[in-house]
Amino acid sequence: MIGGLGLASGLVRAAAEGGDDELAEALEGVTTGNWLRALTIFVAAIVLSQLVKRLTASFVQRGDGARLAAQLVGRVVGGLVVVGGLVYALQVLGVRLAPVLGALGIGGLALAFAAQTILENLFASVLLQSRRPFRRGDQIETNDIEGTVEDVNFRTVIVRTYAGERVLVPCSQVLNNPITNFTVGGRRRTTLTVGVAYDTDLATAQRVLQGAVRAIDGVRADPTPEVWVEQFNESSIDFALRFWHAPDIATLWRVRSGVAMSVKSELDAAGITIPFPQRTLGFLPSATLDVRAPAAGDGDRTAS
Repeated sequence: MIGGLGLASGLVRAAAEGGDDELAEALEGVTTGNWLRALTIFVAAIVLSQLVKRLTASFVQRGDGARLAAQLVGRVVGGLVVVGGLVYALQVLGVRLAPVLGALGIGGLALAFAAQTILENLFASVLLQSRRPFRRGDQIETNDIEGTVEDVNFRTVIVRTYAGERVLVPCSQVLNNPITNFTVGGRRRTTLTVGVAYDTDLATAQRVLQGAVRAIDGVRADPTPEVWVEQFNESSIDFALRFWHAPDIATLWRVRSGVAMSVKSELDAAGITIPFPQRTLGFLPSATLDVRAPAAGDGDRTAS
């Protein structure tokens, strides 16, 4: 209520300072009764806006479950009710809106530019809540930031990285950039490259690697783990091991580490070597070097 009166007084002062004597003269004739009526209308509009905001938010949230979107719609509708009540109250006071809008035109334009980023993030937040590309607790990657979604508010998406850092990403940047949601689908694939020596029987190596991958707890049996010859490297023939597991980052590192340890153990047991880069150096045939001592007195010559 006090804020509403302050807003009305501010409008009047802004108009008067802008040189609008007509508006100031109009307010001088306003009676106490009209002020009370205008105040009652404005207070009633505020109370009604709270009721409308709650009803609207409840209706919208029942429809799609988007909490932030429901809150935003409720606030917008409630704000419109307050604005309508303020306009009606000013009319009761005999205030014409044209002078007020003219006095506030330049300031409103500057405010609009200043609020551009805020509004952009606000509506991006609503779209994210409506489309729901991720939820709280999902592990995502966006804008080169990977971590767990902690919250989504009207301005930012809060992500907790795997290093424990709390990153606030503007909603507009999240909306306008690719989003990878690792949680959706309930599974995630990891690829591990393993090299074997060139003299290895590839069929045997493939069979051993398949068994090493399947032996690890956490590797999904469906889809079936895959082991394929990937490429001929400088010092090894590389296999690509592809296997599926739960999507969370803790499972990824646990399963990946387990597979690597199992691969090393099984290859050693099968007598298969994991090579490392080697270089063969060649030297030219040795040559005979004839070294002779200088003749006596050659080094003792002095200038005459």
